[in-house]
Amino acid sequence: MPDIIEKIKQELINNVDEATKASGKRFFKEEVKTYGVKTSTASKISRQAFKDVKDYSKQEIFNLCDRLWRSGILEESFIACDWSYKLNRQYTEDDFFVFEKWVKEYVSNWASCDTLCNHTVGCFIEMYPAYINRIKEWTQSENRWVRRASAVSLIVPAKKGLFKEDIFEIADKLLLDTDDLVQKGYGWMLKSACSKHEEDVYQYVLSKKKVMPRTALRYAIEKMPAEKKQQAMKK
Repeated sequence: MPDIIEKIKQELINNVDEATKASGKRFFKEEVKTYGVKTSTASKISRQAFKDVKDYSKQEIFNLCDRLWRSGILEESFIACDWSYKLNRQYTEDDFFVFEKWVKEYVSNWASCDTLCNHTVGCFIEMYPAYINRIKEWTQSENRWVRRASAVSLIVPAKKGLFKEDIFEIADKLLLDTDDLVQKGYGWMLKSACSKHEEDVYQYVLSKKKVMPRTALRYAIEKMPAEKKQQAMKK
């Protein structure tokens, strides 16, 4: 049987869309390797290919994910993220070190960062909350994507009202970060926390607004009522 990864690569090549390839460049400041396949099509290819490996062990599938990550190609990273998340019921504590490796060694753009962290890492943290302390360590990384990951890993838990104090602690650690994609990341985290803790987030923003970068502030208050937005934006 042909190598599953080679089959995936060929399917992606067969579905290159020139318009998608051209438009994709607008979404990234950095150079991103991409086939130019629509996200919906890549998701379909991922689902279909997973049927060939669903009976493999978790470790075997993670090894395939690692191969996909190593290519550095956007669509292949999406498939790796999809497959790792499909295994969430099998996660054990040791899997954190697999996911951390992917974040630190392979993530090279905001899309791969968010796809991995929103789902795979976020789900893991809900299952094993003690590892939130390892996530907090990411805030001190020299790698912008690792710092962003520390915030966007809590997007889904934040919407559920989880980890409120940890979210504010991470925001504190990232507060003065000069990288706009990190600012957007922790601003998004705070915005997500608004779904259950709007007043707490509002008071946090008010207490930090003199030093919080405007990019982060705007993200954090995006879904607040107009009156609160006006107060938060006042200099």
